[in-house]
Amino acid sequence: MSSAVFLLLIITLLPNLNSKFNASTRLLAASAPKDKNNYAVIAGTVWGPNDHPVYGVLVKIRRAKDKKPKWEVYSDHMGEFAQRVPTGDSDYILTADLKGLKTTDGRPLRLVKEVTVHIYNDEREDTGLHLTVDEPTVDKAGAPDSGAAKP
Repeated sequence: MSSAVFLLLIITLLPNLNSKFNASTRLLAASAPKDKNNYAVIAGTVWGPNDHPVYGVLVKIRRAKDKKPKWEVYSDHMGEFAQRVPTGDSDYILTADLKGLKTTDGRPLRLVKEVTVHIYNDEREDTGLHLTVDEPTVDKAGAPDSGAAKP
């Protein structure tokens, strides 16, 4: 007899518990961020002076309006890198940190120029960073420039 009463109690309360459970899951789902999966991607390759990809270069990415880089990513063994950025109309500036990076014959490298990438919405933008050998400057007499101030 008690099992029948227990079964009757479960049958009457089950729809009530189910509706409360669905309401709480709807509440949790509504509080989750909606644009979590929306992003754009800046991808690219770091190219060396011999037009080969360069591994291990630190690429710094910042918004054009910012002074400091917000993202830092290293180039992989294929010289490639990728970084997710927020969607929306914005410009990003890419630079390479080349401190201590030299060619095999010991000459320092430098970035040819900073790269500006424009993101419109949630797309992928591909670009390239080109490195060159930092040649020592030579004065008019043909001697290497010591960096001293000229009169």
